[in-house]
Amino acid sequence: MMQSVQLSIADGQYAATVREALARSCAWHVEAVECPDLSRHDVMVLDEEAFARLSLPLSNPERIVLIAYKEPQAPQLAQAWEAGIVSVVSQEDSINTVLLAIMAAALRVEKHGSPANSSEITPTSASESAPIAPTKRSHREKRCKTQ
Repeated sequence: MMQSVQLSIADGQYAATVREALARSCAWHVEAVECPDLSRHDVMVLDEEAFARLSLPLSNPERIVLIAYKEPQAPQLAQAWEAGIVSVVSQEDSINTVLLAIMAAALRVEKHGSPANSSEITPTSASESAPIAPTKRSHREKRCKTQ
C-alpha cells in the first residue's frame, strides 16, 4: 500500500531533499501543496509557516510532522503542542531523523484510520453466552519421578 504525504515546506531546496529521501526509502506518493487538505487522511509534513495557516483545532494531529526552523518560535511550538502534534523535528536534524518521524506518523495514520481489527472481541447485546462444559478430570494422581 502506497502512503500519501502532503508536503508544505516553503524552503524549496529542503522540500526537494525530503521528497527525494521519501522516494528512495519506500513507496510514497508525495504531493507538494501550499495549503494541506485536512479532509484527507495523509501524513502532512509542514513547516512553521504552513502550520500557522491551519485552523485549529486539528482533526488527527498525530499525522502531522512539523519542521521547525533553527531558532523556532516558542509560541508557535507551544501552540503545536497544545494542538496535539507529537512529531516536531528541526531542519538541522539529519534526513534520517525526519524520515523516521514521517514513518511514525504514517503508522499512526494507519492505526487511526483502519477499521476495527476483525480479531478484536467486542461485546454485543444480541449475543448469548454459551455455557462452558466442565472438563473431565482423571481421578488418578500424577506423580513426578524424583531421585
